[in-house]
Amino acid sequence: MKKVVFLFIILFGCVRVMGQERIVTTTDSVRLYVKVKGSGPYLLYLHGGPGSGSYWLENFSGEFFERHFTMVYLDQRGVGRSSSPPDGNYSMDRMAADFEQVRQELHIDRWLTLGHSFGGILQMGYIERCPASVEGMIMLNNTLSLNDSFENGWLKKTEELLQNEDCAFLHDDSLSGMDKLAIAAGRLQEKNISWKIFYASPESEVRLNRSFSELAHFNNDFSGNFARFPEYFRDYRPATSGIGVPVLFFYGRNDWSVGPEHYKGVHFPNMILWGSDVGHMPFLENCEDMEHSIEVYLTRNGFVQ
Repeated sequence: MKKVVFLFIILFGCVRVMGQERIVTTTDSVRLYVKVKGSGPYLLYLHGGPGSGSYWLENFSGEFFERHFTMVYLDQRGVGRSSSPPDGNYSMDRMAADFEQVRQELHIDRWLTLGHSFGGILQMGYIERCPASVEGMIMLNNTLSLNDSFENGWLKKTEELLQNEDCAFLHDDSLSGMDKLAIAAGRLQEKNISWKIFYASPESEVRLNRSFSELAHFNNDFSGNFARFPEYFRDYRPATSGIGVPVLFFYGRNDWSVGPEHYKGVHFPNMILWGSDVGHMPFLENCEDMEHSIEVYLTRNGFVQ
């Protein structure tokens, strides 16, 4: 009997180390890619982009996270290794329903959520709809207002980078934030300086972009459709004062994708606010400070094993 138990522990341990991949088919027939890997409290990763997929985090910082958490890596509907909804439903309600179905199929009572960038919008939408499911949130370089991040992050830095060139489009009120963003991205790419919005070096951009080639048939459908849903453009910062779960709000002082002062509008009552000398990708650059902040969050809130 002891040999059987010992063998089970070895096999179970190996499964957790290697990760368990599965497909969760939603009630509207979307096939969601899910990987469960690691040990510790369950942590659902809500990736940004919109549409970046969960592989970034697993690839660059998975070893750290999987030592502290049982990670639930999820490619959202219309992203990466997941399929697209037949009816084009990418609403926040539908996203939250997806997260809940994954939680229930994995037999998890409550879990923590981890968001990066646009993932902050998803975290807020999810906890508002399903507060009993979430026991804490880790927010890494999250935006809680796309329009604020456009104006005081991307576009503000664009004007500085383009210097004396024509930046009239930045002040054209007839253009939407998304329109301005598209023009800005094109101008910065022409000069090969778009990396300065996100990274400390162009090498980091190359390294991250290379990771996409490691996944075959990457689905980009959500990134082209999210803008049709106004709930993603809501300013969620005022709502933070009413959310009582423990939150780590980690922000980059050099993050021009979100905006280095975006945190000033965030007022979670039970929050660790952590500023770091990093750009938009803390799991790729200066990851030591990110890791330290998460360990402090875990210890302070009693989530350690």
